[in-house]
Amino acid sequence: MRSLPPSDAGLDQRLRLMLASFRRLTGKALLADPPSDIAALRQAVWDAPLAIVAHGSEADPVFFYGNRLALQSFEMGFEEFSRLPSRLSAEPLEQGTRQKLLDSVTQRGYVEDYSGVRITSSGKRFLITGATVWNLLDETGTLHGQAAVFAAR
Repeated sequence: MRSLPPSDAGLDQRLRLMLASFRRLTGKALLADPPSDIAALRQAVWDAPLAIVAHGSEADPVFFYGNRLALQSFEMGFEEFSRLPSRLSAEPLEQGTRQKLLDSVTQRGYVEDYSGVRITSSGKRFLITGATVWNLLDETGTLHGQAAVFAAR
């Protein structure tokens, strides 16, 4: 598994959007003291003490980011995870519940204290707890996807 965070200009912009959207919507900081330097920011999000994931706004959204803890939880490398339709992170029976959550986030902006079961690449189930799921909105209110931060057990 990759020990260094992925980097490219598009992803860097999305990381900044994740942090800015989280603060705008929740009034809280995703990182306690986010660095202004992009390389340090990449590393801080990558090494965050909670799992962080994000998907785009496609009709069938695909993950574009998972930090180190998220990738460990899902038992995937970054390249594999960043091609995964986010609906496949939940078992078929859980996908309806997951979709209701995402619909609620779309309407409300964010949801806190969500818990749910997810599935690893090897088929093992794991519980996410205390999750905050939020919309990725730019300054104009354009939706670019959704993100989540959670503890995995």
